[in-house]
Amino acid sequence: MAEFGFALHATDGGARRGTVTTGRGAIATPAFMPVGTAGTVKGLYLDQVKDAGADIILGNTYHLMLRPGAERIDRLGGLHRFIGWDRPILTDSGGFQVMSLSALRQMSEEGVTFKSHVDGAIHEMSPERSIEIQGLLGSDIQMQLDECVALPADADTMKAAMELSLRWAERCRVAFGDQPGKAMFGIVQGGDDESLREQSARALTAMDLKGYSIGGLAVGEPQEVMLAMLDVVCPILPAEKPRYLMGVGTPQDLLRSVARGVDMFDCVMPTRSGRHGLAFTRRGRVNLKNARHAEDHRPLDDQMACPASRDYSRAYLHHLIRSGEMLGMMLLSWHNTFYYQWLMREMRSAIEQGRFAAFAAETEAVWEQGDIEAL
Repeated sequence: MAEFGFALHATDGGARRGTVTTGRGAIATPAFMPVGTAGTVKGLYLDQVKDAGADIILGNTYHLMLRPGAERIDRLGGLHRFIGWDRPILTDSGGFQVMSLSALRQMSEEGVTFKSHVDGAIHEMSPERSIEIQGLLGSDIQMQLDECVALPADADTMKAAMELSLRWAERCRVAFGDQPGKAMFGIVQGGDDESLREQSARALTAMDLKGYSIGGLAVGEPQEVMLAMLDVVCPILPAEKPRYLMGVGTPQDLLRSVARGVDMFDCVMPTRSGRHGLAFTRRGRVNLKNARHAEDHRPLDDQMACPASRDYSRAYLHHLIRSGEMLGMMLLSWHNTFYYQWLMREMRSAIEQGRFAAFAAETEAVWEQGDIEAL
């Protein structure tokens, strides 16, 4: 089995082109991970996700813990076999639900006690239990349990959460041990406070983990705040380790974060937006709910290899979305997933060619101009 590692092939300004190696396969970076919360990327077959170019998907520890249960998935051969995916899987730790389900949980030094949003049952999640669950799932990259704070927040709250996350990171590191071909990433926290972010990044770097995540962003703060935190954190994190910005984001978020040295991303946006009638294209966003598409015979993008992008008219997609037809949501989710992977490939190529800044400027200029006829 291949050892877990990261090879940096090219840099262009802050942007990095690399490869993450796992025991289950390689991940070309910069990489975008489609989100398979409950063992499925919503609205898509995993063959479609693979054909779009995704090397890795994300699974959600909290939701899989509730149903069908980590022990059951383990008995069924692990998450890869359960869902029919033979490439790497990254699992989050449940830390985001500490924030998003705050009305259903209680915090302590030991961990988090959740009240299930499904059936009201009580579950305890310590750092050790989070790593145990992720091990039962069989994921290739695991996340430490952390406390994610919604922004804006007061300084004391951000400091306490950052310090607790560091203590939990150490406990997760010990619980994870040394697993061939796999990795556990620490998560930089600190809200929108530069000094807290720096303190967190330096403390995690001292733990000598196999990779580092940047969490607690895209949780309500403006984009410029997120980018400012990346400007602080990325130069501190080791250049020879992968950097993962959690829960991000829009195509523009990806482009601007790659410019600052981020290697990996995940977000529900491609599929969630697709379910709500929004398509991301090379010319910008297209809202298929708008009446102006009702008699538009053009496809979303006839230059894309994806059938959803190329073979269906905007008029038909508009009809499906306005009618609430499941097929419309599936087609737009497929298109968006394909577009995100296309964008990452284009960024990787631009970095290799030493023209990332020009590519980013050209891409944003086209987005800003937009498809006037269609938008």
